[in-house]
Amino acid sequence: MPAARPAGYARQMHPTLADIRRAQARIAPHIRRTPLLRADEPGLWLKLENLQATGSFKARGALHKLSTLDEAARARGLVTASGGNHGAAVAFAGRQAGVPVTIYVPDNTAELKRRKIQAFGAELMVRGHYFDEANEAALARAEADGRTYIHPFDDPAVIAGQGTVALELLDDLPDVTTILVAIGGGGLISGIALAARAINPGIRIVGIEPVGCPTLKTSLEAGVVTALERVDTRVATMAARTTAAINLEIARAHVAEIVLIEDDAMLEAARHLWLTYGLAADLSAAAGLAALRTGAYRPGPDERLCALVCGAGDEGVAAG
Repeated sequence: MPAARPAGYARQMHPTLADIRRAQARIAPHIRRTPLLRADEPGLWLKLENLQATGSFKARGALHKLSTLDEAARARGLVTASGGNHGAAVAFAGRQAGVPVTIYVPDNTAELKRRKIQAFGAELMVRGHYFDEANEAALARAEADGRTYIHPFDDPAVIAGQGTVALELLDDLPDVTTILVAIGGGGLISGIALAARAINPGIRIVGIEPVGCPTLKTSLEAGVVTALERVDTRVATMAARTTAAINLEIARAHVAEIVLIEDDAMLEAARHLWLTYGLAADLSAAAGLAALRTGAYRPGPDERLCALVCGAGDEGVAAG
């Protein structure tokens, strides 16, 4: 089962489109409006969140969450767990606010992401081999020290921040029919789905998970949040053993399907992004392209697609 939350961590309602628009206004001074790139593949556009502040979309959710905290919550300091990108984003937000930040990561987190977290001034703690083990340590630290815990996906304010990606996307590509989204715990796909389908209920939201970590797909099929018995992926940013109830509820209502791909397919797609477009993407950022290149997702002839290149990394660079 999912790890317990620290005392005082309250459940809230799903964010609305109005909440996501307010989040956009709050974080606008601190983030980049990332570009769309027309891909060589027919009908495909790429939303380049690897060019976002901190190198991923996670800056949106972390900054928005920070904007909702009162001074007392900030002063206690921040703590979280991450496969890398969320940790860097919380470290970045904490540095802007001038508050101490501690980030717990599993030992399979890429060295580049570890260095980025430390460069933003956060204390880095390595615990366990996968996200959920690191998260247990972060929760214990929050409870013991009274730190303010920021969950990477089980938080409406974080989800609203991530949903601002869709507001930009639909402004720039209003006739998009399908959005391909990598899934770690489910925060990004939740925000994207809520915003995009509130604007255009006909949009298809397609999630991508590793074959070795079908977290949200397993819970959707079971009808309840279900912890995986094992996680078998080297993609740390897509290695959450459990999703959360809020993400499951949103996905059940708004996600058309979830497809599974092998780690090696993401690596090959990341290599393609580097060699073809000069984009340094992590493996999760290549998930949407990998789903198309392998045929895990086969679009119809009239679909106009956008794949989110959600985070920067050097795996594809090294492979190339």
